[in-house]
Amino acid sequence: MTEPNSRLEQFKKMAADDPDNELGHFSLGRAYLETGMPEAAVASLQRALEINPKISKAYQLLADAQLALNRQPDAVQTLTQGVKTAHERGDMLPKNAMLAKLKELGAPEPDLGQSAAGPKAEVGEGQILCKRCGRVGPKLAKPPFRSPFGQEIYDNICALCWKEAIGMGTKVINELRLPLSDPQAQKVWDRHIREFLNL
Repeated sequence: MTEPNSRLEQFKKMAADDPDNELGHFSLGRAYLETGMPEAAVASLQRALEINPKISKAYQLLADAQLALNRQPDAVQTLTQGVKTAHERGDMLPKNAMLAKLKELGAPEPDLGQSAAGPKAEVGEGQILCKRCGRVGPKLAKPPFRSPFGQEIYDNICALCWKEAIGMGTKVINELRLPLSDPQAQKVWDRHIREFLNL
């Protein structure tokens, strides 16, 4: 139990030190959910979505927390919005998970006809349709790391969002006191960056 509780304290500090840190609130919400505190999870995940309403995974976790509190109508509303957001962003995993949950709850699938228009923006030379901001932006010159994760960032994230992610990564290292020589710490950093970039 110590490890989840110490993570919870770290995320509480991260969210308190920077109230506009979407990743801090998202991670805190997930940690609350994992430690059986759905009420607190709802508040943190709603705050993360206020800051950035495009985090598909946050809708999925928020609905889980609402269902744990027997708030089915709220969960259906959250899942419906989450499916639309995930569809617009091309986030297949959370989209499919949320569609399955809606079906399980006997709720109708949202109409995705019009929202699919979003990603069909024109992408020119040296540009990319970014999975984080959902806009066409400048492409990175090369993958930031020599790894599959570096390639994934290069293929999906614009240079502007990657610059933001570097700033967020520094915060994560400082707030969680991560020794990056430790492979476990590297995994924690990767997970935070992946979540921040909506990958």
